[in-house]
Amino acid sequence: AQPPRRLTSGLPVNIGVLFVPQQEAWGVERMGHHLIQPFSQGLNFLIPLLDRIRYVQSLKEIVINVPEQSAVTLDNVTLQIDGVLYLRVMDPYKASYGVEDPEYAVTQLAQTTMRSELGKLSLDRVFRERESLNASIVDAINQASDCWGIRCLRYEIKDIHVPPRVKESMQMQVEAERRKRATVLESEGTRESAINVAEGQKQAQILASEAEKAEQINKAAGEANAMLVKARAKAEAIQLLAAALAQQ
Repeated sequence: AQPPRRLTSGLPVNIGVLFVPQQEAWGVERMGHHLIQPFSQGLNFLIPLLDRIRYVQSLKEIVINVPEQSAVTLDNVTLQIDGVLYLRVMDPYKASYGVEDPEYAVTQLAQTTMRSELGKLSLDRVFRERESLNASIVDAINQASDCWGIRCLRYEIKDIHVPPRVKESMQMQVEAERRKRATVLESEGTRESAINVAEGQKQAQILASEAEKAEQINKAAGEANAMLVKARAKAEAIQLLAAALAQQ
């Protein structure tokens, strides 16, 4: 029987004494039966002829490119989208015996999940909610890949390609939005300018009114003072006249 396919290739030969490198796990079969625990890093002993190394799994983080594929959004826009998967083998036994080809299985699962998640979102939300979309894909992959002994650490969408006509429509929408903002800013500037002019005219009228009022007050005060001086002079003249008559 052929050994299961795995994320790493190349099997060491049993020479009785083997050193397992760091961040690797080696699965050994004894007379066709898998041993309970895979060999971990360091010195390990095997029985020649009876023991056979059936798989070597890397425990490091693994990067897998997810090929470009088509997906249809909620508003029926067909996109071309690709991504990158970051995986780690958590259970070497499950990764080797639980699935025929772990890399292929996880890649297919990522593509299926991506299509499913994109079908729930409109085109605008796909671009706005890219981070949450990545997180949703990671959660869905981990729910399905647990029995394979593989954990998806993160998923990143690389490129999103929209059809040319949709792209032109998006550019026109962006340009229209830009013109709208420019018009709003211009109208706000005109409004602010008109308010400033009106405020200036109001202040000018207030100042003119206050100046006129002050002028009238000053004029009235001047007239009152003049009348008072005139009355005093008249009173003094009468007093002088009365004194002169009294002396005669």
